[in-house]
Amino acid sequence: MPSLLIIIPLLAVLILNLPLGRIMNRASFWVTVFLCAAQARLAVDPTLPFWREPLPPLSDIFRSGTAVDDLSLVMFLAVALVTFSSVMLCRYWCEDEERRFNFVSVILLTMVGMNGIVLAGDLFTLYVFIEIAAVASFVLIAFERGRDECEGSFKYIVLSAVASAMMLASIGIFLMFTGGVSFAEAGEALKGVTTNPLLLLAVALFAGGLFIKSGLVPFHGWLPDAYSAAPAPASVLLAGVVTKAAGVYTLMRLTVEVFGITPALQSVLVAVGLASIVIGALAAIGQRDVKRMLAYSSISQVGYIILGLGVGTPLGFAGAIFHLFNHAVFKSLLFINAAAVERETGTRDMREMGGIAKRMPVTGLTSVVAVLSTAGIPPFSGFWSKLVIIVAAWSAGRHGAAATAIMASLVTLAYFLIMQRKMFFGLLDRKYEGISEAGGFAVVPSILLALVTVCLGFAAPWLFETFLLPVRSIL
Repeated sequence: MPSLLIIIPLLAVLILNLPLGRIMNRASFWVTVFLCAAQARLAVDPTLPFWREPLPPLSDIFRSGTAVDDLSLVMFLAVALVTFSSVMLCRYWCEDEERRFNFVSVILLTMVGMNGIVLAGDLFTLYVFIEIAAVASFVLIAFERGRDECEGSFKYIVLSAVASAMMLASIGIFLMFTGGVSFAEAGEALKGVTTNPLLLLAVALFAGGLFIKSGLVPFHGWLPDAYSAAPAPASVLLAGVVTKAAGVYTLMRLTVEVFGITPALQSVLVAVGLASIVIGALAAIGQRDVKRMLAYSSISQVGYIILGLGVGTPLGFAGAIFHLFNHAVFKSLLFINAAAVERETGTRDMREMGGIAKRMPVTGLTSVVAVLSTAGIPPFSGFWSKLVIIVAAWSAGRHGAAATAIMASLVTLAYFLIMQRKMFFGLLDRKYEGISEAGGFAVVPSILLALVTVCLGFAAPWLFETFLLPVRSIL
């Protein structure tokens, strides 16, 4: 009954907010941790009876058990891991119990939205859950109610509103032509369509809205401000999985089930992917604020996912799925460590740091793991997903795209080595001699995500053979 992944977190929010005193405040953290652990357990075993049948009243709008495919399971696992990491960091970051309770409640609502996106079976239901995740994200970004936080949230609201209008217009066009908005009906209407300008406009509008939600170039203006201004736990959630679910995953799902992998769409996806890869990487080099640098790096890494999707082959799609998950893991890890460093040092300016690994060895070591995975250095998991995307692009005859992706990886390695040197290596500044390793609620998710990165790197050949390359059935 996959629909329970929406119903149970929603009920948890309602029950936890009953006026029963401080007991609910204290329970909210453990309830969320339990829900994340349960979802992760379900996601790693697609043979469980849980996935077989939806709840009968919801069978018309949510995907049936047979449609919970590899892509769905990857997203469910990513949502569980990143939400768990965000909640753990919230416990470390926020000392006030009441504010922490409010924050966790909004995180649960975000989880409802993301799980709904993965389970949605028609365009309007998909749109509703995208908006649930977006509205919850607006609140999380502006949670501290400071000037920068409100500015970042406002920019996201404005561009998100434009994306929402584009998607609603697209849904209206599909409804006008097909009489329904299910993925199957919309996909059937688009089969063989090359001349109907309204249906092509519908595809362009929905895809454009998803480009905005994903923070892809040239619609990326909101993303660095939102990621850097948001409270640390919100940055982890946004960078790790919210924009991936509301934008990247949805684009992947609709490309396969609705839009179709047409030459025109492939060309657009490859162009947008390459632009995001290059511009994101180059913009990251000049950043002094570690969170802004990670934000621009996210734009670049999402570009690799879009490039793999645009190649349009099973190999490219498998690489895109794997990099989607890898990015959720290593980017969440980097934002957690950035939050730990900021909490201990009081600054995000890399010029004011140095030698912090001497006082924060676990944070420094796990950051090295995340950096090497992001840059595509073997044997870490990011190497395999990038390699597969590049090989897929080369095999499809897109030699220029493959070469550009390789060069961008070198740029990625360069700016991350600069970050590591400025933050963790070198001489320890005297003013930081009294700092210590981050608390357990920050260290535990860091170690967990680092272990996932390392283990996936060694297990990648087996994963492609048994789990990822069967995406031929999706295509």
